[in-house]
Amino acid sequence: MRNIVFTKTFDKAFQKFAGRNQLLRLAIEKTLFKLRQDAYDPSLKTHGLSGKLAAVLACSCGYDCRILFIIEKDISNGQVENIVLLDIGTHADVY
Repeated sequence: MRNIVFTKTFDKAFQKFAGRNQLLRLAIEKTLFKLRQDAYDPSLKTHGLSGKLAAVLACSCGYDCRILFIIEKDISNGQVENIVLLDIGTHADVY
């Protein structure tokens, strides 16, 4: 199991992107649940990025919704990994 860590940048982007759209918010919550269970679930289409975002992973949470994140080990507990959410938005917004 992994922990989800929300950054301020992600929180701001989430509010801007999802706003009051309840259906989109539910789709994102479902994606985050899957991400926590298995970051490489085929339905998430998780993939590594290149260029200036080479250390970052991305997953899909709908037709034109991407979540950027990194996975890091929790130093205090070697068995736990943290998924640090960096950004969310359309393909054009986040890349």
